[in-house]
Amino acid sequence: MITVSEVRILQKNYEMRFIMDTKKEQITIAIGGALLGMIAVALSYFGNPANMGFCIACFIRDSAGALGLHRAAAVEYLRPEIIGVVLGAFLISIGRKEFSAKGGSSPFTRFIMGFFVMIGCLMFLGCPFRMLLRLAGGDFNALFGLAGFACGIGCGVFFLTRGYSLKRTYRQSSSEGIIFPVLQVVFLILLVGFPVLLLFTEAGGGPGALHAPIILSLVFGIAAGIIGQVTRLCMAGGIRDLILFKDSRLIIGFVCILVAALIGNIVLGFFHPGFANQPIAHTDGLWNFLGMVLAGLGSSLLGGCPFRQLILAGEGNTDSAVTWLGLLTGAAFAHNFGLASSAAGPTPAGKAAVVIGLVVLLCIAAANTFGKKEA
Repeated sequence: MITVSEVRILQKNYEMRFIMDTKKEQITIAIGGALLGMIAVALSYFGNPANMGFCIACFIRDSAGALGLHRAAAVEYLRPEIIGVVLGAFLISIGRKEFSAKGGSSPFTRFIMGFFVMIGCLMFLGCPFRMLLRLAGGDFNALFGLAGFACGIGCGVFFLTRGYSLKRTYRQSSSEGIIFPVLQVVFLILLVGFPVLLLFTEAGGGPGALHAPIILSLVFGIAAGIIGQVTRLCMAGGIRDLILFKDSRLIIGFVCILVAALIGNIVLGFFHPGFANQPIAHTDGLWNFLGMVLAGLGSSLLGGCPFRQLILAGEGNTDSAVTWLGLLTGAAFAHNFGLASSAAGPTPAGKAAVVIGLVVLLCIAAANTFGKKEA
């Protein structure tokens, strides 16, 4: 029979193991975040746009242009980094026996939310990852974006704590989950073997013309995918967990991305503090704020930022693959109908789209929180 003292010893040992596991996870996340920050700066050094070494929204937008889904000539390039992130997450999830095909959790709703997350990102001119990179490059306009992103997530937490749910996911066949990674392989074959079938920005014509060598972009993308899968890093998840659970583990990665990129930019001479004349950015604080409110709200309701959605899709989550389709369609729609911002600022149509997006996402959140519950 176990004595009280033995129970206390077992309890103490369990608590010590939990503390050690937590510290190990924090260290892993910190190292992963620092590596992602360095990868982003390295990609800019080798040819990607300044303060845009690694931006999921921007790269999906460029890829949409390369595939002919929009005809904004300045942003057409099938970005190998996106392909690499998905393949990296796929390969490491297979190796760690964490690949699991699943989906069916309100897929069309997720498509719509992905669409509007992209509208918000293109109002701000960057995803949450690029928001950190812009701060690390000295672009103080990103402070408005960070404030908006946090507010959007806070709004999402309001619904999460009141029962918001997109319902359960279902196990699917492995072949269903593998389709998205295979699609990325097809894109890679197109980029390397049949570039004539794609659209490309002419040299010097815009962000699409600025890119690191394909092999380097692919390798760094694969590395980012592996890091993202192992650490579960998520730009939205860090702020959400801090608000909900006072859990700072994911936010540590958030901070380490910023610090590593800042150090790299200072060392390489890429740090240029100020508001004006920042690369691929505008100075309209209100719409930088509101764009990222939309992106933060959508990311929190989806359960992850655009980077996290790519990781999950690589792990076999078809709902995240549908979210990627929403992001891709949102990018195409934004450039076909003049919704995306530019260095000159937001467009009237873009402002209207952000307001509509906020209304739509709030309606979705309310319907899936306060609507009729399933039996």
